[in-house]
Amino acid sequence: MLPTVAETAALPVLLRDWARRQGDERALTFVDYTRDPGGLATTLTWAELDEQVERIAAAIQPRCSTGDRVAILVEQSATYVASFLAAIRAGLIAVPLYPPGLPRFDERLAAVLADCTPALLLASSARATDVARFAGDVPVVPVDALGEPGPLLDVPHGPDDVAYLQYTSGSTRTPAGVVLTHANVFANARQAVECFELVHGRSVCVSWLPLFHDMGLMLGAAAALVAGIPVVLLDPGAFLEQPVRWLRALSANPGAITAAPSFAYAYAAARTTERDRMLLRLDGVEVLIDGSEPVAPANINRFHDTFAECGLRRAAHRPSYGLAEATVLVTSTPAGTEPRPRTFDAGALAAGTAAPPTPDRRTSTLVGCGTPAGQRVLVVDAETGVPVRDGTVGEVWVSGPNVATRYWRGTERSEHTFGGQVPGEPGRWLRTGDLGLFVDGELFITGRLKDLIIVDGRNHYPQDIEYTVEHAHPAIRRHATAAFAVSTMDGERLVVLAERARDAESMLDEEVTVAVRSAVSAEHGIGVQDLVLLDPGAVPRTSSGKISRTACRAMYLAEGGA
Repeated sequence: MLPTVAETAALPVLLRDWARRQGDERALTFVDYTRDPGGLATTLTWAELDEQVERIAAAIQPRCSTGDRVAILVEQSATYVASFLAAIRAGLIAVPLYPPGLPRFDERLAAVLADCTPALLLASSARATDVARFAGDVPVVPVDALGEPGPLLDVPHGPDDVAYLQYTSGSTRTPAGVVLTHANVFANARQAVECFELVHGRSVCVSWLPLFHDMGLMLGAAAALVAGIPVVLLDPGAFLEQPVRWLRALSANPGAITAAPSFAYAYAAARTTERDRMLLRLDGVEVLIDGSEPVAPANINRFHDTFAECGLRRAAHRPSYGLAEATVLVTSTPAGTEPRPRTFDAGALAAGTAAPPTPDRRTSTLVGCGTPAGQRVLVVDAETGVPVRDGTVGEVWVSGPNVATRYWRGTERSEHTFGGQVPGEPGRWLRTGDLGLFVDGELFITGRLKDLIIVDGRNHYPQDIEYTVEHAHPAIRRHATAAFAVSTMDGERLVVLAERARDAESMLDEEVTVAVRSAVSAEHGIGVQDLVLLDPGAVPRTSSGKISRTACRAMYLAEGGA
């Protein structure tokens, strides 16, 4: 029951079509834990969601010109989805963001607003004053307190017209606005629907991912609109407070498809009790997308070992790879197959070649991210664009209808990122900046090109060093370390920032430092010039929750390091 591409190039057109077909069926449920710790669910039907989108679009259209940017600064809610779709329906360019006040992210928000120069900001009435104070002279519309709107002018949405700007999370650089057309968005949503086998009348999208993030928006809006399936949304904070809430939502919605970064699976396993698990039925979970950061086999194992008693199928776990410049999804493992960790010789892998492990040598275990989802993916020599042989590490390049063509600003950056040329291959290719390799037809991601640590002529992947650091002493908090190189008079040297575990005493710092330096030297043959131990929550992260090594390095240098 999927509409054709010609009929549904724009998301609001999809919504209007589903409202006509199945207007009385549920479209979007938001479970609010701020007013009730047990969760207060509010559901909109397809017709009600379409009516809300129409109302907001009619209110904002007269205040803008076609092509103006409209920033969404609404809290996670059904209203967020409606506001995002309304901006597009009104013929404007949506910019999915978040309200001010998120710890450490206001600076990023200010930079994004300066870059996209919105004509209008959409906010809830509860946050409108805060948004107006933060944004200065840009008009603010409280989307949940509108008067009676006038008529909405029908605006055509061509496939090459811009739908929205997806700002990168800023893990390796200043956030940049990826320009996504209606054709890009629909293509990737269709790829996701087919890859994850979303079925109208059976599947349900369940998500706590923030809607301003690429995967959160794809799961919470685009893919669901292509397939015509309902969505159940939670707030990210509700998940972090009690991850069992996410699991209960999965349990209550057979046919669920969901997504989370790798750390969240281990976090959910660690923060649920035996009593929690007694009330969960997870045999109806269809897809667990695992992406947004390197997929850790230990996290997969812990999650499935913990919830196997609830009927969870290991084959539901779908390690995937993607990035905002490709809308989001690029590759995923085939349906019905279990995740496939593969162990390599770590030294050979750092040198650029896949080799089987040998006794008494350090190893690196990676989880395959599957095969391309309706697009072309190559691993190439980053300098020449020439594809490398299977089993050889290179930069991952992507080509397909889902790939954007430019950033909102920065012609030079756009040309470099989106203008890759592969000898003998037509068209332009997206340089992802990610390092990976193909082994037996499956893509394995090894790290970020810009994050690679080169000391004394040897390559080191930061995540390998971070893993060693996190396991060197129990006083170090898991998933809260950053390894990077700094330039000194003696060349590049290794620095590590690490958070103390919540119950760790600072008096242990000297003991921890000795343990870390010994472990890193023994495991990687490299010395740690400086280990900086920080309080919990102090290591900089991106807006999507990933450790930002670039921000960590900048903070270290700003505070007098090296």
